[in-house]
Amino acid sequence: MVIPEQPIGSPVEHEHATAVLLLGALSVFCCGILGPVAWVLGRRALNEIDASGGAYGGRVQAVVGYGLGIVGTILMICMAILAVFLMISGG
Repeated sequence: MVIPEQPIGSPVEHEHATAVLLLGALSVFCCGILGPVAWVLGRRALNEIDASGGAYGGRVQAVVGYGLGIVGTILMICMAILAVFLMISGG
């Protein structure tokens, strides 16, 4: 999305910035499957914020949610590998 002129006033927060932050935090603390969702949605929001030319704010929330989504995904994969090893060992 390209906005032809720089908007007047403060930027509007991107519509998915807070959702990305929430999904990223939930992926780390309770529901790892939300990690890839936060990861993809965060990348899309960051691309739209960068392409807006200053019309959208919320970059900090999107970056933090994006990072937490990556961490949540890695933790989910580690837990899945641990669960497989525990099933194989019979413990």
